[in-house]
Amino acid sequence: MTATNSRPIGVAVLGMGNVGAEVVRILTEGADDLRQRIGAPLELRGVAVRDAKRARGVDPELLTDDPAALVAHDDVDLVVELIGGIEPPRTLILQALESGKSVVTANKALMAAHAGELSEAAERNRVDLYFEAAVAGAIPVIRPLTQSLSGDRVTRVTGIVNGTTNYILSEMDATGADYADVLAEAGRLGYAEADPTADVEGYDAAAKAAILASIAFHSRVTAEDVYREGITAITAADLDAAKKFDCTIKLLSICERFDDDGVEKISARVYPALIPLDHPLATVNGAFNAVTVESENAGRLMFYGQGAGGAPTAAAVMGDLVMAARNRVVGGRGPLESTYASLPAAPIDRVQTRYYVSMKVADRSGVLAQVAGEFAKRSVSISAVRQDGSGENARLIVVTHRASDRAQSETVAALEKMDSVIKVSSVLRLEGTDE
Repeated sequence: MTATNSRPIGVAVLGMGNVGAEVVRILTEGADDLRQRIGAPLELRGVAVRDAKRARGVDPELLTDDPAALVAHDDVDLVVELIGGIEPPRTLILQALESGKSVVTANKALMAAHAGELSEAAERNRVDLYFEAAVAGAIPVIRPLTQSLSGDRVTRVTGIVNGTTNYILSEMDATGADYADVLAEAGRLGYAEADPTADVEGYDAAAKAAILASIAFHSRVTAEDVYREGITAITAADLDAAKKFDCTIKLLSICERFDDDGVEKISARVYPALIPLDHPLATVNGAFNAVTVESENAGRLMFYGQGAGGAPTAAAVMGDLVMAARNRVVGGRGPLESTYASLPAAPIDRVQTRYYVSMKVADRSGVLAQVAGEFAKRSVSISAVRQDGSGENARLIVVTHRASDRAQSETVAALEKMDSVIKVSSVLRLEGTDE
C-alpha cells in the first residue's frame, strides 16, 4: 500500500509490560515504514501505566495512570489493550468499542470469558476487534482460521500452546529430572512466573483452547466449557515409560468436532497426553509452541514458532494493529464473529480416546488376569501391557484402545479397590494414533 494524505490514526496503548514496551518501540522506530504499509501515519497518543512518574524511555507527556481518560480522547482511533486479566480491561475495551474505536488485545483470559459480549459490541458499533496475539504469541493461528480456512470445514485443532509447561516436560524428558526441580529451573530462567499455577495447572492453555474452538467451529465456547488437567502429577517415571512405548508426553489443547450418538458436538480439552515420537508435535521442545489444524479439504496444517515473549507477542499485536489501521483508511472492517453453528460443548465423559494406566501391583501370579478382567467388564480393550520391576517395585502399565472417558474412569475406580493393586500411579491419555 502506498502512502496517502490520510489523516493520522491515533493509537492508545494500555499497559507497558514486556509486550507493551515492544509495541511502543515498534510504533516509534518503525513509524515511516508503518505509514507506507497503512497509507496513513500511526501516531501514539498515550500509554496507560500504573505509575506515570516512573521513567520508561517514553516521552513523559505520553504517560498516564488514567486509562479510561486516555481511551476517551477524541484523537484516539485504535486502542491496544495489554493490561491482562478481566477487569479493568473488559470495561475499557467496551468503552472503546462503544465509542467507535477499534481494539487490538492480547488478553486470552478476557477473550475466553467475554468474546461474545465484546464481539457484539464491535459489530454493533461497526469497528474491529482483533486478538491474534491471545493465542500462541507470534504464531499466526487466528487469522488462518478466520480467513484462510473460512471456506473449509475444520474438524480438529491440536496444539502445544503454553511455553512454560512445554519447557518443563521437554527438560524432564531430556534429563530425567523430577517436576519440582525443573519447575525451579524454569523460574530461574524466566520461563515460569513466581506463581506458575495458571501455566502448570492448565488454565492458560484452557483459555486458548476456548478461543480456538470458538473460531474453528463457529460456536461460542468459554473457558468453563474446557476440560482441564495440569502437569503437576507427571513424573520422570511416566516420561521414561512413555519412551518404552515410542512416545513422549506433552500438555495438549485439543478442540474437535465429534458425533455423540447422532448429535454433532464440540470437545475442548487440555491435559498431558502421550503422543508418538513420529507425531509432528512430539518434536516441539523448549518454550516453543505449535498448533496443528485439520480440515476436510486442506488436510493437516501446522503452525510453529515462539509462543510467548515480548517481541514475538508484540509482532502479532502489530499485525492486528496494521490490519485495523488499514481498515480505518479504506473504510472497511475485518471478519465478524461467526457463531452460526452453535454446537454444544460435550462433557469429558462423552469423549473417546486411548489411555495409559500405570499402577503399582502385588508381585504374584494372577494379577494381570485380574486387572485385565476389570478392563473387560467395561468393554475397555487393552492394546499393550508392560510390567516393570519386581517384588515391592512391581509396576504394571496398560495401554488401551479407544474408550470413553466414563468407562475408563469407572475402570480406574475399580482398580483402586483391588487388593492386588497397591496404587494407581498415573492415568494419561494417548493421542495422535488411529487405534
